[in-house]
Amino acid sequence: MSDKLFQFLNLPRQSPKAVPVAIRVLGYGEISGDFTPAGAVGQAERCIDCGNPYCEHACPVHNYIPDWLKLVQDGRLFEAATLMHETNPLPEICGRVCPQDRLCEGACTLEQGEFGAVTIGSIERSITDEAFRQGWRPDLSGVVETGRRVAVVGAGPAGLSCADRLRRAGIAADVFDRQREIGGLLTFGIPPFKLDKSVVRVRREVLEGMGVRFHLGVEIGRDITFDSLLADYDAVFIGTGAYTFVDGELPGRELDGVHDALPFLIANANRLLDDQPVPAALDLNGKHVVVLGGGDTGMDCNRTAIRLGAASVTCVYRRDEASMPGSRREVGNSREEGVRFLFQRQPLAILGEQGNARAVRVVTTELVDSGDGRPRPRNVEGSETELRADVVIQAFGFRASPPAWCAEHGIELDAAGRILAGGAGRLPFQTGHARVFAGGDNMRGADLVVRAVHDGREAAKSIAQVLSVQAQTLAQFA
Repeated sequence: MSDKLFQFLNLPRQSPKAVPVAIRVLGYGEISGDFTPAGAVGQAERCIDCGNPYCEHACPVHNYIPDWLKLVQDGRLFEAATLMHETNPLPEICGRVCPQDRLCEGACTLEQGEFGAVTIGSIERSITDEAFRQGWRPDLSGVVETGRRVAVVGAGPAGLSCADRLRRAGIAADVFDRQREIGGLLTFGIPPFKLDKSVVRVRREVLEGMGVRFHLGVEIGRDITFDSLLADYDAVFIGTGAYTFVDGELPGRELDGVHDALPFLIANANRLLDDQPVPAALDLNGKHVVVLGGGDTGMDCNRTAIRLGAASVTCVYRRDEASMPGSRREVGNSREEGVRFLFQRQPLAILGEQGNARAVRVVTTELVDSGDGRPRPRNVEGSETELRADVVIQAFGFRASPPAWCAEHGIELDAAGRILAGGAGRLPFQTGHARVFAGGDNMRGADLVVRAVHDGREAAKSIAQVLSVQAQTLAQFA
């Protein structure tokens, strides 16, 4: 046992073997695979099982990380997968797309020294993938069906998480989504080199095996009224995400060659799903591309542009590198694949010629104390320059996209358009309508996948509580 406790001294932190850069930029496959079972065990044994697991605290869903790492060490694959699912309905997805460097691995005790954090995310995805391959599925044999039914609007991570937990509580879950595939931005926004779509398809099979029913290509408010959901179901969960892009209001944004990040990524995702050639609008072959924004969506655009044949990709961010909101891993992947970064540059305008983009005018910034702990960029007078740009991709972030029918049903919004849920007199994630709940990006604004997973999970608890109280009340009068 003592040898295992000091495994981190003998075995360095390792990630699964990555595809060489020169090969991976030629296609859209995931850039690294899973650990072998032995590799996962070895990396799991680096955990020192510290008495106060900071990794668990830093995880938004508070995964029982040291506990399932111990199960991995002991070769108890199915038990590890079961424990992972107790807190996280989508571990194979979070293992791929979470910024572990800022969450669990960033808080790992070993990361604070010279040894490097336990590779928690890679172990999480590897174990879940292997368990699925070997036939593991959630055990619902002890679930007692309640006869209650819930409609879930949106098949993104919040909706999928909610549906999983509803089924575990014996509540029927029907998930409606306007897209042709489940996943929301997991499918249409996150490129396959980060999350292969076969992973989402497996999760669909798992959820359908649990009894979740999907109604795809169905938009609430267009194909089915929200009133009909309220009439046909005992409760409704809204997980419609954040699709409204932040407009930087740059002069020249109407020029040909200027894209907003999400439509750009969705168009390429649809092309890949249909196995279609690159259309003219996405043909970046030989072009100079400038991506504006330093978040994970900006990194997705950087790396997609490389794969679409760009001659150069420059990512512009108005603060310094340490202030970037995205994953350090994704910044590193972008650099490896040839992206050039320009920090402390504020875009001022997109310049054109004969209706086409030709350059971006930027100004150098200096960071000044804002009083709130995050320095504010201030333009440096006389420092304006131009960056050559045949194509400009604006990745300034996204806002919540609440459906128009919210206002008609007492579902309140804040000043930023986010759904208001929880608070005084309400259960967590309960809206102003007692039978309607919400979570994920439509409540938070654009945020991490894992936080949407958390919201769906916790909203399902509140829904189950409401339906249980209703059932008890009805029983009293039966």
